[in-house]
Amino acid sequence: MTLTMDDLLAGSDVQPLKTGDVIEATITSIKKNELWLDLGPHGIGVVMRREIGPSQQLEVGSKVSASVVDSELEEGYSLLSLKKAAKDRGWDDLAQIAETGEIIEVVPYDANRGGLLIELGGIRGFMPVSQLSADHYPRVSGADKDEILQKLNSLVDKTLRVRILDASRKDNKLIFSEKEAIKDDMQARFAELSVGDEVKGTITGVIDFGAFVNVDGIEGLIHISEISWERVEDPKKYVKTGDEVTAKIIAIDKDRLSLSIKQMSEDPWLNDVQKIKKGAIVEGKITRITPFGAFVQLTPAVEALVHVSEITETEGDDAVDPEKIFKLNEKKQFKVLDVNTDARKIALSLKDTK
Repeated sequence: MTLTMDDLLAGSDVQPLKTGDVIEATITSIKKNELWLDLGPHGIGVVMRREIGPSQQLEVGSKVSASVVDSELEEGYSLLSLKKAAKDRGWDDLAQIAETGEIIEVVPYDANRGGLLIELGGIRGFMPVSQLSADHYPRVSGADKDEILQKLNSLVDKTLRVRILDASRKDNKLIFSEKEAIKDDMQARFAELSVGDEVKGTITGVIDFGAFVNVDGIEGLIHISEISWERVEDPKKYVKTGDEVTAKIIAIDKDRLSLSIKQMSEDPWLNDVQKIKKGAIVEGKITRITPFGAFVQLTPAVEALVHVSEITETEGDDAVDPEKIFKLNEKKQFKVLDVNTDARKIALSLKDTK
């Protein structure tokens, strides 16, 4: 009758080893292909030599932590793993760091279009693009994936301060966040800011609807309508990445500032509109054509509307097609029908302009 280790331990206070258990052991012998360990009451264990990295300095008599791979080989030994024990211990350490909210330093080893790849304690993790700080977020025009990857690659091998968002051994998921690491500092900075304050920042990205600005680590957005008092069709003609700008805070959201460059100067509309009188004949340039009429630029800051009903003497709006009457950027003379300074609206007519 062959006795197993479980049989030998039956009736004693020592619990049999199970796969996944981590046990402290003493090195008894170091061979070419394996490492032999004294497991105390659990007998003898063996670790394959390929488990030991070239930088690991092991000596007979030293203590190691090993994870049970197979508790009962045919020879009666237990098969153990040093790497798995280190990884399991690493997960415990990472879970503790995540729970305490400790800020740690990491160095990304690679990047993809979704974020940064990071290894910590022998465990590979990920930092999504959405968790990067305003300093490092890849703001690119048109969400160009190749340009995003290029910007992320510039962060590889750089030291970043992060918090761990999630450390789940069960799901094999390790998620880092740079935004969380600076959150407390950001909240303190936000508390010092108020609507109406003037701030300085650096343009970090220009997109179709405006420009993003880094204000001392806080992300700000200058909407296209807040870049200039003039009508802005292309923000890139006014600002570019890297520009230093001064802007006014017009709103403070949870984690972003809404900024305005145009409100740093007086509204020229208020002065220009004083020169435009009801009943006067004025010259303007067609800037937009719509089914209900056309928009006309009277001065760089003042735009007016000629409604479809004021284009010709033809009865009914349906009988007039503004696109057949106007061409973009052409200049025409119009009669001023109304000037509403409160609503910032000026109505024009193409009729009776002589």
